[in-house]
Amino acid sequence: MERDKSLWMALPVLFGFFVMGFCDIVGISSDYAASAFGWSGTMAGLIPSVVFVWFFLLGVPFGVMMNRVGRKQTVLLSMAVTIVGMVIPLVHYDSVTTLVAYALLGIGNVMLQVSLNPLLQNVVTDQSLLASSLTAGQVVKAVSSFVGPFIVLAAINWFGGGDEGDWFYCFPLMGGITLVSGLWLLFTPIEREAWQDGGNGGQTLSLLGDRMILLLFLGIFFAVGTDVSVNFISSKVMLLRFDYTKETAALAPQVYFICRTIGAFVGVFLMAKMSTVSYFRFNIVAGLLFAVVLALVNHDVIDFVCIGGIGFCCSCFFPIIYAEALEHRPDRTNEISGLMIMAVAGGTVSFLVGAATDWLGVAGGVGVIALQLLYLVWCAFFLKKK
Repeated sequence: MERDKSLWMALPVLFGFFVMGFCDIVGISSDYAASAFGWSGTMAGLIPSVVFVWFFLLGVPFGVMMNRVGRKQTVLLSMAVTIVGMVIPLVHYDSVTTLVAYALLGIGNVMLQVSLNPLLQNVVTDQSLLASSLTAGQVVKAVSSFVGPFIVLAAINWFGGGDEGDWFYCFPLMGGITLVSGLWLLFTPIEREAWQDGGNGGQTLSLLGDRMILLLFLGIFFAVGTDVSVNFISSKVMLLRFDYTKETAALAPQVYFICRTIGAFVGVFLMAKMSTVSYFRFNIVAGLLFAVVLALVNHDVIDFVCIGGIGFCCSCFFPIIYAEALEHRPDRTNEISGLMIMAVAGGTVSFLVGAATDWLGVAGGVGVIALQLLYLVWCAFFLKKK
């Protein structure tokens, strides 16, 4: 009976991971924003940066705040900020308010990522179920990432009558889903966790003086940078190389997210049978090879395979690096958690991908991704097998 109650209370928390996945909509929606406002590839690349820069600026402060106000309250506040951002384009729609909406989406997502995973610990009291619950949360997030392009297309067809200029109605759609999630969680009684000392910002940042922590911090930075960059450029590969329509080009990020989800499931089983570092090394080398082929080969089927291949190979990098950091300094778990969320700011690298695409074409944008993967290759072979 207690286990059933725990799982029932976990449902609204798990649904919050669907809201967390909204950040991934920046890849496909940036195509429509660029078309609506006449933006260059460089300016379109600024959209993910506007979303992800807040992880660098606010990840640690929000972690400290969560220890004071509580996990559930932090999640609810994150959803309130997200809803406000999603309503703004309805009040007044132009390039500035669109960027403000993306910024508030990012700020809300920082709070959500800082607090939602820990909140699961409040409702899943059976530790044997905690790992599977966290995995379930990532699956829900992956589903949200996958349906993101459908949300944009639904906004265009339902509210805009097929007019691509009305793509921005995806914002109130996401706001409505966030409101449902927030209300469900608000009316779910969840006991507040015991107060924990999460340190302060200075103590957290001082951990970067540890060479291993710095190595892993940059590993998270470039792992997320690769993830967001491939999501961002995948549809543009099809638009620029093969003159696909926006609707058809939207298949590329969907292929990426499907393969990333499959890769995460496969990784769970394989890493139980082999060293996680060995798994990391094999996949990062394969991911780099896929990126090189994507940069050099101009064939739509091969490019789809490479986009999916990068998604599959890079699906487990974040949890592997995150776990390595926690194992290295188990005495500073709270501070390291905040620091690694701060490194999610690696999503801002997409701005450089957009600029390189403007300057050198698709090969230039993919080249920036390959450079990030090169760092991860070095990181993987620096780590010791256990």
